[in-house]
Amino acid sequence: MIIYGLKNCDTCRKALKSLPEAQLCDVHQDGVPDDVLKSAYATFGAALVNTRSTTWRGLSEAERALDPMELLRVYPALMKRPLIDHNNQLYLGWTKDVQSALLG
Repeated sequence: MIIYGLKNCDTCRKALKSLPEAQLCDVHQDGVPDDVLKSAYATFGAALVNTRSTTWRGLSEAERALDPMELLRVYPALMKRPLIDHNNQLYLGWTKDVQSALLG
């Protein structure tokens, strides 16, 4: 199980604490593998981009108009977090639904 997120993100830390077998992939340091990013975008669409983030607010209108995949490659912190890959199934966020699916 891999959690794509940020090591200083409170939500990612909560997920990691609840899923001790998971490995954190810090998107600032390591980025998100292109195949995972493509699959996540195919699954979640525009919901994958966190338009409420500080990073988003700092973008110009021209940058915001870029293709979402390109934006996420250039600014990986724009991705909603955590993105969890468990047995080739992707989960976005740490909602009650995601928790019940992963914790049983």
